[in-house]
Amino acid sequence: MKSGESCDEIRLLMQADVDGELQAAESARVAAHLGTCPACAELQTRLIALSGALRRDVPRHRAPGHLREAVRKRVGASEVGRPRSLRRWSTGALAAGALAAGVAFLSLLPIRDAGPGINPDFIVASHIRALQPQHLLDVVSTDQHTVKPWFAGRLPFAPPVQDLAAKGFPLVGARLDHVPGNAAAALVYKRREHIIDLFVWPAEPDESTAGATGTREGYNYIHWWANGMIFWAVSDLNARELAEFASLWR
Repeated sequence: MKSGESCDEIRLLMQADVDGELQAAESARVAAHLGTCPACAELQTRLIALSGALRRDVPRHRAPGHLREAVRKRVGASEVGRPRSLRRWSTGALAAGALAAGVAFLSLLPIRDAGPGINPDFIVASHIRALQPQHLLDVVSTDQHTVKPWFAGRLPFAPPVQDLAAKGFPLVGARLDHVPGNAAAALVYKRREHIIDLFVWPAEPDESTAGATGTREGYNYIHWWANGMIFWAVSDLNARELAEFASLWR
């Protein structure tokens, strides 16, 4: 494969990546592969949509305490004396089975888009992945005149860059990112100790979703279009201040 990883290996890790359960090194492996494999990138997009739909639409019922304890004991007992290699195989098999079941179930659920070909679950997952150590920044600079030319030759477009330090939202750097079908610029800002990712890439406007806002997994997002570019701002910053950031940027 172009990234040096087989699709089968990466797909065993993808659901855990969507759920934020991978270590930084494994998450980086997945991200590198997705950047060169459109089929796996599309599959991850659909897994993110499935994960979001399940969290929103499927009612949850907590198992009673005695049942949870019985399951823990049964699982613990089944692992005693089992060779470590067999434990790894069974874990991989379970992951593969879960992935296959999830893919089969995808056709039953609508994907809720909030932009051309992109849904907010994917954007929020990209933000969460970037917050892992060594993932957030490719270039560290508070100067928009350093950050903007840094993208030259790295992206097929020139993203707009603004420094809002005077308004309380300083630019701290940027990185290259990926959304399904597009390379994206990710501009990184701060508000006190909160990180704001602003994803930018060229696209035609979708008037039906202009100005979309919402929350996923405790992260707020705002989506807009301007001057031939799609913008997604994502942060754990409160919704009011994130809206202020978006308003200043526009």
